[in-house]
Amino acid sequence: MSALGFVRKRDDKAAYLFLLPWFAGLVLITAGPVAASFVLGFTDYNLIQPPRFNGLENVTRMLGDDRLHHALGVTFTYVLISVPLQLAAALGLAMLLDRGMRGLAFYRSAFYLPSLLGSSVAIAVLWRQIFGAEGLFNQFLNLFGLTGRGWISDPDTALSTLIVLNVWTFGAPMVIFLAGLRQIPVMYYEAAQVDGAGKFTQFRRITLPLLSPIIFFNLVLQIIHAFQSFTQAFVVSGGTGGPSDSTMFYTLYLYQRGFHNFDMGYASALAWLLLIIIAAFTALNFWAAKKWVFYDD
Repeated sequence: MSALGFVRKRDDKAAYLFLLPWFAGLVLITAGPVAASFVLGFTDYNLIQPPRFNGLENVTRMLGDDRLHHALGVTFTYVLISVPLQLAAALGLAMLLDRGMRGLAFYRSAFYLPSLLGSSVAIAVLWRQIFGAEGLFNQFLNLFGLTGRGWISDPDTALSTLIVLNVWTFGAPMVIFLAGLRQIPVMYYEAAQVDGAGKFTQFRRITLPLLSPIIFFNLVLQIIHAFQSFTQAFVVSGGTGGPSDSTMFYTLYLYQRGFHNFDMGYASALAWLLLIIIAAFTALNFWAAKKWVFYDD
């Protein structure tokens, strides 16, 4: 063996040694539990007794589970409303910050902060206090002579407060939008101004087409993130999904089946159904992207 080959072999061993903790985490924390949940999805397992194979019984239960169907409806409503509003708010603020105002670094950090805190227990508790019957939002309405309500405790408005919370966490997509706006050549806007195009026409004909890959990227990420939302609904509803299951997210229902009812076999099947739903939405987005996403090259 040549000296060069010996050095390469030694470097390979060192590389694998440094990668060993990552591979161990992949097998023990990610791949292992994923494979186990797939197997448990075909069993009746209560966390105490050994799993008992029951074939497709869990799939049959899903078809007749009315509470599951309600949780799917709540989750779809949350995703289809909150994600577009969140991306619109993120894009609007990114365009505002792109004008080059003073203290841009401060504002960018301040607007990004909610994305770091929005999924935390502390913010969910704060949100429950803000929109409670005696919360800050009702006190603000009282200044204008308006009568508030228990927004969290009302089935008609409880989900809306969680949608507002998700929209408020627009910081991460905003930073990505801002980076994308900085990559659009200024000469396009200058040429449009010479041709007499107004601000709205420039936005529709230049900004949106050239920013469409960034919009697509943020759309896919935020849809996946919204489907996985759990902490907000759990804390605001006290883990019940109330009032009247109005905040019963899919993940919260999955948690209840697995850890409240000790029906881990059914919960594992629900987890795989969620994976299929997210994969279907992602595949749909990639298919639709061919019709509206513009790549400069």
